[in-house]
Amino acid sequence: MPSTDDWLNNPLGVVEGMFAASQNTPNSGWAAKAVAFFKDRLKEKDAHTWVPSLNDVPLHYLKPNSLVKFRCFIQDMFDPEFYMGTYEAVDPSTKAKVLRCGKYKDVTECGVDFNSRSTMTAERHTFYCVPIPGESPWVKEGYAGSSQARVVPSTSYAPTRQKRSYEEDDDDMDTDTQPQKQREPHTGPHSPTEPHGNGDCKRREKEAPSSQAASASHLDLNFPLPGEKGPSCLLKVYEEWDGFKLNEAVEVFGILSVSPALSALADEDASSSLLDPAGGMETAEEQRVHSPPASLVPRLHMLHAKPLPHNNPLLPAAGLEDNNSAFLSSTLREMAAVRAELLAYFTHVLLGDALAAEYLILHLVSNVYTRRDVLPLGKFTLNLSGCPAVASFTERFYQIIQQLVPSSYYLGMTLQNMNQMRLVPKKDYVANRLLSGALQLATNTSLFLDESQLEQGQLDTTGVRNVTALGNLISWQKVDYDFSYHQMEFPCNINVLIASEGRSLLPSDCQIHLQSQVAPPDLEAYLGGIQVHPQASQLNKFRMYLSVARQLDYSIADEVTKSVEDDFVDMRKDDPQSISAEDLHRMLVVARLLSLSLGQTSLSRDSWLRAKHVEMLRRSRMEQNKIWLRALLYLCHSKVDALGEPRLGEAGHLDHGALDLGKGGNHSAAVAVGGRRAEAALHL
Repeated sequence: MPSTDDWLNNPLGVVEGMFAASQNTPNSGWAAKAVAFFKDRLKEKDAHTWVPSLNDVPLHYLKPNSLVKFRCFIQDMFDPEFYMGTYEAVDPSTKAKVLRCGKYKDVTECGVDFNSRSTMTAERHTFYCVPIPGESPWVKEGYAGSSQARVVPSTSYAPTRQKRSYEEDDDDMDTDTQPQKQREPHTGPHSPTEPHGNGDCKRREKEAPSSQAASASHLDLNFPLPGEKGPSCLLKVYEEWDGFKLNEAVEVFGILSVSPALSALADEDASSSLLDPAGGMETAEEQRVHSPPASLVPRLHMLHAKPLPHNNPLLPAAGLEDNNSAFLSSTLREMAAVRAELLAYFTHVLLGDALAAEYLILHLVSNVYTRRDVLPLGKFTLNLSGCPAVASFTERFYQIIQQLVPSSYYLGMTLQNMNQMRLVPKKDYVANRLLSGALQLATNTSLFLDESQLEQGQLDTTGVRNVTALGNLISWQKVDYDFSYHQMEFPCNINVLIASEGRSLLPSDCQIHLQSQVAPPDLEAYLGGIQVHPQASQLNKFRMYLSVARQLDYSIADEVTKSVEDDFVDMRKDDPQSISAEDLHRMLVVARLLSLSLGQTSLSRDSWLRAKHVEMLRRSRMEQNKIWLRALLYLCHSKVDALGEPRLGEAGHLDHGALDLGKGGNHSAAVAVGGRRAEAALHL
């Protein structure tokens, strides 16, 4: 039985031992047994914390061919590739031919007999993975702090501390030439699918680092969000690759491969003679993207992977399942008290507006729990209008949200951003890869749209496409990826919060106008102090509360459904125009979120009445502001110039006749589905 040190530090040795033992036992199923062995080891108590993580340990600290893990996001999927599953090689000591296993390797041993009948090819799939976009700093620190992995530099370089984040180590890697050399510690033979050969193996490996350094300057790691740092990797999957989906967040355990031999592909002259014949059909650009230097983009050969139901280090990694019933029950008992504390905190942040704070909590615990036809049920996009345009309120507000949610992104809706940013991913057919966009985000990411940044000006074609993409994301929870000749629809589950001065030009599920309780002369001083966060223990309670509420199951009993239907009929008796099917749908969503925010997994009569009450208060506030809003919309209504391009008024409002945002150009169809939304919400 391999020891802990063996399966952590030398997993290839464990695999090769099982392969060698299987040669005497036909049909032994050694590959499945090897995977089961590592899964069983990782199920042991705290075993996953012993495995070093690519997320928080610099690459040159990790031992090549050791077991590592990576909390990542599948950004792209490459074409399948073939490799030598088994092959014969000459044993250097005995000079005898020995059958070798090529699984979980990028390079083979020198001396391969390519004419042997024992050589068998196999297929594997490659996924391009990056860190989860927009992951909050407190999440990264939490995962790094819980790690029990003992890592030391894989070379003679001796650091002053044993654990550094990628952000801390990034500058050293770029500027210090000595660590650059130390990131190439591993030498090995050549790959059967990439470069391979015999006599000149060592010479090519010595030349590889120089080609890596040359290609590093122009290598695009293709992160979805600008300014992101961290590792990316090529994930090699051998079984059940159909279970992986684009944009899925997963935690992968696999064998790390950083052989400099892989970088021979970066040298176009060398690659033309070294490439596998099937790979020779790739263009130079495609080779550069699909075979980047291993020191920058390591290969990770998957042994085990699991989808991430969340990326909150304060919650059990498996999510809220039956085996975590003790954790769940204790958390549910405290949710009402934590909610009261969070409501008081948000009331302070939102200038003393308790009603806006109530709706902010509902927004942060919202989640698309199912889809009925094209309708995403459970989403709750909030438009917080009336945000003050002083002291960078919206930026500070976002920083507070970022401290509470695991993943988030701030998008200032300036004209420059709208006209220049790539929000929607686009297929690059020359390099055969998917160019990422800012809307390629993981499930439950909080997207903060700062519409107060929008100034007077004109949207060009890109700007119109970007604003339309935001509208479709909000209304239908989907992003249409650009494949040049067609668009491909990808469903998503992203919480969108729109901060604006007036009514947003984008659609929303709920709008509430902020009513400040702070006198204007004191506003600057008040805003300067709202960024003071609670103590770490209270922040952690808020973080756990929001993540747990978002994952809870929810149901509506038949008798409550009948009561809701009767209430709806009664409300329409006196004035049928007072409440519509859309209003009923919104109240049902608010009632659901209110219940979940209190730790209740089913709708009670009290929660329904409370939902009606807060909606009545919100609608009453909007009625009071109706005259002012009409005047503002009249003054700021957008114009269409002679070329037919939509223009932005002083408050940035588009002409909704020229551009029907978020409805795909079919406004009447969107109105017609209102009744179906309410009906679906009642019966799901």
